Parts: sequence; structure tokens; C-alpha cells
Amino acid sequence: MSDIHKSYNQTSLTATHAATTAGTAGTAAHHGPSRPLTLLLAGGAGLAVASLYYSQPMLGVLAADIGASDRAIGFVPTLTQLGYALGILLLAPLGDRYDRRSIILIKLVVLMVALLAGGLAPSLALLLGASLVIGLSATLAQDIVPAAATLAHETRRGKVVGTVMTGLLMGILLSRVVSGFVAEHFGWRAMFIAAAMGVALIGIAIWRGLPRFAPTTSLSYAALLASLLDLLRRHRALRHAALAQELLSMGFSAFWSTLAIMLHAAPFHLGSAVAGAFGLAGAAGALAAPLAGHLADRKGPELVTRIGTGITTLSFALLCLSPFFSPVGQLWLLGVGTVAFDMGVQTTLIAHQSIVYGIEPGARSRLNAVLFVSMFIGMAAGAALGSALLAQWGWMAVTGMATLASLAAFGVRYWAAKTRHTRK
Repeated sequence: MSDIHKSYNQTSLTATHAATTAGTAGTAAHHGPSRPLTLLLAGGAGLAVASLYYSQPMLGVLAADIGASDRAIGFVPTLTQLGYALGILLLAPLGDRYDRRSIILIKLVVLMVALLAGGLAPSLALLLGASLVIGLSATLAQDIVPAAATLAHETRRGKVVGTVMTGLLMGILLSRVVSGFVAEHFGWRAMFIAAAMGVALIGIAIWRGLPRFAPTTSLSYAALLASLLDLLRRHRALRHAALAQELLSMGFSAFWSTLAIMLHAAPFHLGSAVAGAFGLAGAAGALAAPLAGHLADRKGPELVTRIGTGITTLSFALLCLSPFFSPVGQLWLLGVGTVAFDMGVQTTLIAHQSIVYGIEPGARSRLNAVLFVSMFIGMAAGAALGSALLAQWGWMAVTGMATLASLAAFGVRYWAAKTRHTRK
């Protein structure tokens, strides 16, 4: 690790130097991205991440049309998510080594081709291969967010990142709704092809509107990946952000991975459509993103993390009380609690991104990779733990675990603020 640290000192550029050597990107970074460019980046992030979720509502139609079993067709979304996780770990750090604009454009082309391949796939094997590549290339969303942070002035970084994250979250929210509708009326292949055309159009706009970015390090690829651990070791703020967001993600994932099963059982006996309707609560998180970013710019992201983790903890604690209500009352409580905890989780994520992007400007892509890999670890653990708790002890155990995980995240943020003031 000492060699990597030494290499940092020799090769990493400061934010000011990167801005002055990046040509048009330097100008944008000084004044901040224009409103149209910010919205363009938000749209690009949304379309990219939406590609991860198009297949989920179409699996039944897919299985029947392509002649696959229910078990086999389940590998389509699995490989897509696996590709995304691997892409964040193995590809996202390249944004510090090469021009981010070039990386984004290359991934856009690959994503378009992969979506077309998925839509035209004659067999399950080819569809699975396309799904993996879709996940890998959809990580361009994790290149767009650091690009927006680099272009934004530090006094507006939270608001700009929040706006781009709104696009990303809306992509997650609307992808399932749109793909379900298109697949029902025009077929599942039409959805993949339409998605490819959308990616092509946004790619042309990004090619015309996004400036170039100067690399901020000349580390080799192996050293670049090794530096992820070095960043985590050297920066206390990164460790706190990664741990707190991982804990929140555990509760978040445990809730969503068990909600449909809980609603399907007594006393509700509700179908998947109702469980999907609760996903519209994600709109609350999307709307909260720019507000959280603006508040982080004005009051500081540390305060916003404590507000977000506090809201999440109280929301899950409220959901623990649902068994004491009538079935109708439980549904209302679920609706209110879902909106509230989703706002809390997304608010905290925006604040954590503001903190992380300010740690080391020359390593923003790698810092972003560490944060999101931690989130994926938390989500995977939460899904597994939530399913086990629901089967063994019921819904109250799931919400109880989510409450404790969120409370632990609040404790991390409280401790981070306390130790920071003590060091001062």
C-alpha cells in the first residue's frame, strides 16, 4: 500500500489542475454545468440504470416465448445485476485514469448493442449473455454522477448531484412500469429495441454536449483497483459514509425483498401488482434528491446524513407497529412508512455523495465505486437476512432488523460528527 500511496503523490492531480487542463471541462467546472447539460446527464443516468430493470416485469412473457423454465429465466435479472456490481468494481474506477467522456460514450455504444442483442436473441443462452453485458455497460450511470460532481462548483455540487440522481432514481422507478406496458401491448422484444433506440439518442446528445475530462491519475489498472482499499484505509470520512449507507441498504433491501411475499399471505392475499404499486413511493426519494443536495450545500452534508438516517430509523420503527392495526390500517401505515424511509435513504445517499466527492477530487470515480460497492454488499445481505427472518419469525422481525440497521447507521453518522468536532 505504501507504493500506491507514493504513486498517488506522484500522479494524482488536484481538482484545480484537472480543471485547467481539461479544456472545456475546466470552464464548466468553474461556472458549473448549465441547466440543459445537468438535465442531459440526469436523463443519461436514468436511461442507463433503467436498463437493469426492464426485464423484471416481462419474465413471464419471456419464459413462455423463449421456451425457458421459470427457474432458468430468473437468471436474466440475476446476471444483469451481477454485471452491474462487477462493472462498478472493475470498470467505474477507470473514470479517474481516462477521459470520462470517452468512457461514457463507449459504454453507451456497448449498452445499445447489448439491448439490441437482447431484443433479437433467439435463445436463452444469448439473452443471458446480453443481460450480463447490459449490466456491465449500464454502469455508465456511475461515470455520469462523478462527471456531474466534477463539473459542478463546490457551492452547488450537492444540488447538481441531487438533480442527476433524480434522473437515475426516476429511471429505476419508471422502468418497470414502462416495460410492463410495452411488453403487454407490443411484446418484450419491442421493449429492448425501444430501449436501445433511447440509449442511441441520449448518446448523440451526450456526444455533442459533454466536455472532455482530464485524467487525474496515471496509475496502472492493477494499482487503480488496489487503490480502492488504500482510499478506504486513508479516509475516515469514506469509511463512515460507506458503512452508514451499507447499513441503510440492508434495511432497505430486506423490506423490498419480502414485501410482495408478506402482502401475498394472510390477511391481505394481494397480488404482485399491489406490491409493485408501493414501488411508486420511490418517487418520493427521487423528488427529495435535489432538495437534499440543496440542503447539503447550505447546511453541510454531515447534518443531512443525520436527518436522513433519523427519518429512516423512525419510519422503520413505525412499520414495526403494523401488526397491531387492522388490515386496512396496515396498508395505510405501509404507504406512509414506505414514502418516509425511501426519502430518508435517498436523502442520506445524496449527502454521502457530497461528502465522498469532496474527499479527494482526483479519485472521484474510485470513491464512488467504494460507496456503491458497499451499498450492493448491504443490499445483498439485507435480501438474504430479510427472507430468513420473514420465514422464521414474520414481518415484525424484518422491520425490526431494518430499524436496528438504520439506528446503527444513525450511530455511525453521530459518531462521525462527534469525532470530527473532537479532532478540531
